[in-house]
Amino acid sequence: MINLYESVLQHPNYHRQFSCNESLITVFSCPAEARLMKNKFSALWTQYNYLFYVVEGRKIWHTSEGSYDIGTGSCVFVRKGAFVLEQFFDVGFCLVLFFIPDDFICQTLGEKFSAPVKYAGYRQVITLNSSETLAGFFLSMASYFSEAREPAQSLLELKFKELILTIADNPGNVELLSYFCSLVNEPGTLALERIMTDNYRYNLKLEQFAQLSNRSLSAFKRDFQTIFHTTPGKWLLEKRLLYGKSLLSIRSKKPISEIAFESGFETVAHFSRSFKQRFGITPSSMNNYDIEV
Repeated sequence: MINLYESVLQHPNYHRQFSCNESLITVFSCPAEARLMKNKFSALWTQYNYLFYVVEGRKIWHTSEGSYDIGTGSCVFVRKGAFVLEQFFDVGFCLVLFFIPDDFICQTLGEKFSAPVKYAGYRQVITLNSSETLAGFFLSMASYFSEAREPAQSLLELKFKELILTIADNPGNVELLSYFCSLVNEPGTLALERIMTDNYRYNLKLEQFAQLSNRSLSAFKRDFQTIFHTTPGKWLLEKRLLYGKSLLSIRSKKPISEIAFESGFETVAHFSRSFKQRFGITPSSMNNYDIEV
């Protein structure tokens, strides 16, 4: 899978970008952004949350919980993790993008969330409540991108804090406030469980799951064993096979190659072999498919 954050960071000539520690602000130009991802569908992930405002265009974020059609004028927060991006090449896509690590959010909002915010849950893609204050923030950012020189690091950090505080001050952003509160108050065990549950269907490596959980690989494996009482590899294989079986059980018209991909397997051969070892039958015999290799 493509790391969205690293792809943006490694192509500074495609768009104007300002960096502040491990956070990144970038603005895409429409023709240049298309050079980075040329496929209709791209499997992506990032270890950082990101927020963006769409100046122009349309794309669809496909996540494990649903699909989100995002267009001109939308302001969206996306939790760190994996997703599939669907692109439309008949129109350009221009946006202002902010990558924001967990620890920066916690440092900015720690005192505000000393008392937990109550909310039933939060999605991976969260549309923000629009306000004149938020619109004014993005308008103020436009002047920085139009100038030849880069703003000072201290000023960039203040702009990041202004953005987070502006969002947190709006009671209409209750869903995002719930997520911010979880970052500040949620125990590490629950955070790791959520990361795994949200992303097991994607073909991420163990090192990438460790990054998502803000752990070293060794700490990730140790904590995973404590929480799930098995190894990450065994847990992922079982979850992916059960999900693949559930897709086969509904007798959809999807080819097995697509089901294997949606279940987190890199190849149809690996999916079919593992499926037979686990359930005693092949995916094709279960649902009368012709396996595509």
